[in-house]
Amino acid sequence: MRIGQLAEATGTTTKTLRFYEESGLLPPTERLASGYRDYAEEAVGRVGFIHRGQAAGLTLAQIRQILKIREHGQTPCSHVQGLLGERLRELDAQISELLALRETISQLHEKASKPEPDSCSADQVCRYI
Repeated sequence: MRIGQLAEATGTTTKTLRFYEESGLLPPTERLASGYRDYAEEAVGRVGFIHRGQAAGLTLAQIRQILKIREHGQTPCSHVQGLLGERLRELDAQISELLALRETISQLHEKASKPEPDSCSADQVCRYI
């Protein structure tokens, strides 16, 4: 299939597909006599895998690692499990940081709900921040 057909089938752009090919996420394609790229049907599944990996928060480098493991005839399951565990830890840390930030903003918001503009000094822009 041509690059435009693959882009349409996978909900991506031709520019993205060229980038994937240049960066080793998609294998180099055959070229037709006209010079057009001719992608195999398997490319649809591979692009879908790339998109699912990105949706899970994996980097393109991590996705490339997984693909290389598979290309060498091995199953990448344990590697993927490790990456997903790392991603979970990162998300847990981000959630903790966001909850702490929410608490801080909630406290500031509460203080600001009872405005006392006369209590601000000249060197303060706003006493609530």
